[in-house]
Amino acid sequence: MELQLALDLVNIPQAIELVKEVEEHIDIVEIGTPVVINEGLRAVKEMKEAFPSLKVLADLKIMDAAGYEVMKASEAGADIITILGAAEDMSIKGAVEEAKKQGKKILVDMIAVKDLETRAQEVDAFGVDYICVHTGYDLQAVGKNSFEDLQTIKRVVKNAKTAVAGGIKLETLSEVIKAQPDLVIVGGGITGQTDIKGAAAQMQKLVKQG
Repeated sequence: MELQLALDLVNIPQAIELVKEVEEHIDIVEIGTPVVINEGLRAVKEMKEAFPSLKVLADLKIMDAAGYEVMKASEAGADIITILGAAEDMSIKGAVEEAKKQGKKILVDMIAVKDLETRAQEVDAFGVDYICVHTGYDLQAVGKNSFEDLQTIKRVVKNAKTAVAGGIKLETLSEVIKAQPDLVIVGGGITGQTDIKGAAAQMQKLVKQG
């Protein structure tokens, strides 16, 4: 089980400073969609150059022109690139094809997918690397989480690794770990804490025990 740190509300220098604090406790650093929108793929490039031993995920949430966008993210140094489960089948297949060419991985973000079980099975058959259940900020605000959704996809996904994101904190982490995802994605549960390094260390310990 791996731990991914999601960075959403930072600029590049802040992101690098944050990762310096927790580098030894995380496996993957995510350049979140807001950072990509604000800073461009330069954020991915600079993070990879600063931390070559960490995997970098570019959260592009691709919806179209997938082959091209995967190629550009790969050139910037991304190891994993995200596409939406709601995208067209051809787009997801195009993303997978380009990622294989580049030696990179694709994570499918299932945010807003209505029939999770069916779509997870379909997407799994396309050869994607990760399928992620994700409760977005707007639903977290009304108390939703992804834990049940994780159990749903764990039942049906046969090939891809499973991932979970959205509002995971230290106090809810053990519940998430019970469902045995391959990847746990945490944002504010680490970055919003007073002791960022301590929070990451505690989470890493639980994830590695899981």
